[in-house]
Amino acid sequence: MKQDQIMRVGIIGTGWIAEKAAITLGGLQQCEAYAVGSRTSEKAEAFASKWDIPKAYGSYAELIADPDIDLIYVGTPHSHHYDVTREALLAGKPCLVEKAFMANHRQAAEIVKVAHEQKVFLAEAIWTRYQPAVTIVRDLISSGRIGIPRLVTATLGYSMGDKPRIMRADLCGGALLDLGVYALNFIRMFFPSDILSIESQCVKSKTGMDLTNAISLVLADGILANVQSSASCVGDNIGVIAGTDGNLIIDNINNPQKITVNTHDREFVEDIHVPKQITGYEYQFVACREALIEGLLEPREMPHEETLYIMQLMDDLRMKWGVHYPMD
Repeated sequence: MKQDQIMRVGIIGTGWIAEKAAITLGGLQQCEAYAVGSRTSEKAEAFASKWDIPKAYGSYAELIADPDIDLIYVGTPHSHHYDVTREALLAGKPCLVEKAFMANHRQAAEIVKVAHEQKVFLAEAIWTRYQPAVTIVRDLISSGRIGIPRLVTATLGYSMGDKPRIMRADLCGGALLDLGVYALNFIRMFFPSDILSIESQCVKSKTGMDLTNAISLVLADGILANVQSSASCVGDNIGVIAGTDGNLIIDNINNPQKITVNTHDREFVEDIHVPKQITGYEYQFVACREALIEGLLEPREMPHEETLYIMQLMDDLRMKWGVHYPMD
């Protein structure tokens, strides 16, 4: 891709997350929603009409075959990521795949292997990894503003009712892959050291999916991290990084807008606001475009190794809880 080229994105899926991608791309100058693919022509055409997208395809295969698409955004449920992503990569199409990246580590490793063999760009769309808040928080930590970090806490919870994608094993249900993935990434974004020990608990639905979970990790750099996620209640969604000389409070680990800096005795120092955004999704699309211009096979913000690490961590947690998917 050339520096002055508009990146044409093909969206696979027509659900709410695909709509968010369409809204985002509509607000960007160097990227555009060029095509949408669904399992029926009716859904694809309705989506394209609603969001002013030039092309609509009644199958994923037709979209993948379009030679003018620069990047495919896979916005289907994570239970359905594997086949379509593999097909796209084998066709030489760069892919940005929604979180959770795949159903499990095995699938993720196979897809990464295909991307490497085909020498095709591949990225996980864990949007928080690409946002400006990451650099802001990292700079605050490295500058010593809060001293030496010792404790990290984070919660993410939404009351999601009996949605099939939460309750059904065949859709890779549960809170972990849908919400807990953000909490785990919150830790890894800032403290990617080895895990010395991990303890966890979960409350399961009648269908055997984790609805609420709590995870406690001891890291090699002397940090204790406690994170929780739930698909059955309204959480505060706050993240806190506590150090020897103060703390940082991130207002929403799912889409940070404000970082509060406190010093000794929790004395307020300042609020740092992130730049005004379209939806917050724009940063991952911009990162993909820049990576394609540079000829990279993965984004710097979320390398494949990190995607695989998180997938393995979630596999291990599910195994302990007895939460199983058909594709395991």
